[in-house]
Amino acid sequence: MYLTTDKKKEIFGQHGKNEQDTGSAEGQVALFTYRINHLTEHLKANKKDHSTRRSLIRLVGKRRNLLDYLKRKDISRYRSIIADLNLRK
Repeated sequence: MYLTTDKKKEIFGQHGKNEQDTGSAEGQVALFTYRINHLTEHLKANKKDHSTRRSLIRLVGKRRNLLDYLKRKDISRYRSIIADLNLRK
């Protein structure tokens, strides 16, 4: 599997408060970004995989909703996560 528990802990450790902080918006956005990047690479090789394409679109929507939430609640946290993950916006 492409996403092991060690990799999840690493992602949450970098972008959350600690490794167990799986509920913070920053940690979730970072995890979604990792998964989106993986699925994008998969779809470059497998263009007709429509179920994966649908999953990718759903993940992008979830990440967008979390980023909109962060933008409303705390603009500095929003700007920092955008800069850390090199996201467009």
